[in-house]
Amino acid sequence: MNVVSLVLQAGLRDLSRNRWIVAYTLSFLGIAEGLFWFGGTGPQVLLSLLNLVLLVLPLVALVFGTIHVYASREFVELLLAQPVPRRELFAGLYLGLALPLAGAFLVGAGIPFIVHARDGATLGGVAALLGAGVGLSLAFAAVATWIALFTDDRLKGVGLALGAWLASAVIYDGLVLGAAAAFGNYPLERPLLGLMLANPVDVARVLVLTQLDVSALMGYTGALFERTFGTALGTGIAAAALVTWCVIPLGLAGRRFLRRDF
Repeated sequence: MNVVSLVLQAGLRDLSRNRWIVAYTLSFLGIAEGLFWFGGTGPQVLLSLLNLVLLVLPLVALVFGTIHVYASREFVELLLAQPVPRRELFAGLYLGLALPLAGAFLVGAGIPFIVHARDGATLGGVAALLGAGVGLSLAFAAVATWIALFTDDRLKGVGLALGAWLASAVIYDGLVLGAAAAFGNYPLERPLLGLMLANPVDVARVLVLTQLDVSALMGYTGALFERTFGTALGTGIAAAALVTWCVIPLGLAGRRFLRRDF
């Protein structure tokens, strides 16, 4: 058994018994089923879940991921005392965190749409929501891993994780709107598109909303994005941007792990 499989199995076994992961799965399952139960149609449930995903999922991935990496420190140090490749060890550590988070979201949010497949939700919309949720899980799990490797102070690490969530999910959109209002007399189309792609939460929002006929809810940058790139091209660009947000933090975390003296 190679190092990646060993660490991945240990992480999956540990998180599968974690009550928070079970509660996380059941929460999405219960909320989605409740929305259908109280008369929501497929598109309405998609929009309601999207708002929940954009707020809750990054928070859980950041805070839970940071705590999990800190808790795995002794296990990592034990394996590093053996002649094992650091790259494989890091890959197993990250996948053991990111895959359970993504899987928990897929199960919790996906089962109600399968059960209520006749309630009007389009396949593209459901796929976009699930894909955006998985992408956010992978991206913010990578950010959480990097934060935990960046500092040994657990309290500081959790604080940085909360700050990253607050900045990406709450503050960032306010700053973009303020910039658009302050410099409204200037051609801001390209800068605003760049700012939107610089935030994975905004990218996930646009990725889902481009699959639904709700242009009024997309906001200024979302409507601009759809008008500039169109639906098909815009979906591809948003998906590529979300993948980039998974790769860059993961690369920074991996570089830190390879150079760190444990």
